[in-house]
Amino acid sequence: MTTRDRPPGEQQNPNALRQRVVRSGFASFLILSLVAVDPVLAQDSVVCDAEGLPDMISGFFQITTALGIMGLVVVWQADSLVEMFTMNIEQKKSLKQHKRTAMKSAVILVILGPLYTVAGSAMGLPLAECVDLVPW
Repeated sequence: MTTRDRPPGEQQNPNALRQRVVRSGFASFLILSLVAVDPVLAQDSVVCDAEGLPDMISGFFQITTALGIMGLVVVWQADSLVEMFTMNIEQKKSLKQHKRTAMKSAVILVILGPLYTVAGSAMGLPLAECVDLVPW
């Protein structure tokens, strides 16, 4: 019986339908995650057993961190240069906001690796034990 076939008093509320879809999606995700995680947990440190892979991951993270910091320096200097020649106050505010956003991104980039290393070791994640994500 579709919603068109029902009498007007029995029409389904769109919010109730949305809640039912969300609940069924969440239940499906929960069941899938329980079923799909078991084979992954059975594997014992596949990344750590691969020859050269932990060093390659560490090197990639160090390169991306270095490029991110260099990008911050370039953006900061370019914004400072443009800010000197800008007369409009709104443009200056926009440039300062851009500089703050670039700084936040660089701080997150620098903190993310050590945070994962510390938190991953505390949680017993196998990748955190064999891959060094500290960029310095």
